[in-house]
Amino acid sequence: MPDASAKPPALLCVDGLHFAWPGRPPLFSDLALALGPGVHLLRGEDGCGKSTLLTLLAGERTAQAGALSIAGVPLRLDAAAYRRSVFWIDPQSDAFDQTNAHAAWAALATRHPAFNPALLADLAEAFGLKEHAHKPLYMLSTGSKRKVWLCAAFAAGAPLTLIDQPFAALDGPSIRLLRELLAEASEHPQRAWLLADHDAPTGLSLGQVIDL
Repeated sequence: MPDASAKPPALLCVDGLHFAWPGRPPLFSDLALALGPGVHLLRGEDGCGKSTLLTLLAGERTAQAGALSIAGVPLRLDAAAYRRSVFWIDPQSDAFDQTNAHAAWAALATRHPAFNPALLADLAEAFGLKEHAHKPLYMLSTGSKRKVWLCAAFAAGAPLTLIDQPFAALDGPSIRLLRELLAEASEHPQRAWLLADHDAPTGLSLGQVIDL
């Protein structure tokens, strides 16, 4: 009989990760992680390496050593499939600044096979983005631009979603909506979320808290 108390298998596995900027001490040395479904937190002060670790986990930056896999797909053996399994975008990215939200979402949808356009439309309305979605992203406030990425993150359907400082620059109603969405995500049986922030969000059930 299956053990009902057994933990679900890890979606993200990291073994022996080592990364250092040229000429500087290692940021991470022999780092190991195993994250299952639910919402997890990467916690630390500014400059401790949270954002760098997210780029490493996304396969956007290359570590000097270590093995990473998502849902059994190793980054080393199939980088394209690995990257399709993780949603990540730097909230300060200017890569889409000359396009509007619709074009940015369309581009991101091509990266994620399970992208849900109907959910995206619902999220855009809930976050109050419909009146801004036609504007070039460089015209949006920091908070509105972050909401564009949050809509994509929840609609992407990726096994692993990485979000850097999810609540930064958001207005009160958007913060409350995001808490509700993350509370639902914490119960999802097949998706893992890793948030990077200074402190744990209040009232949210977290799987693991990783302190840097």
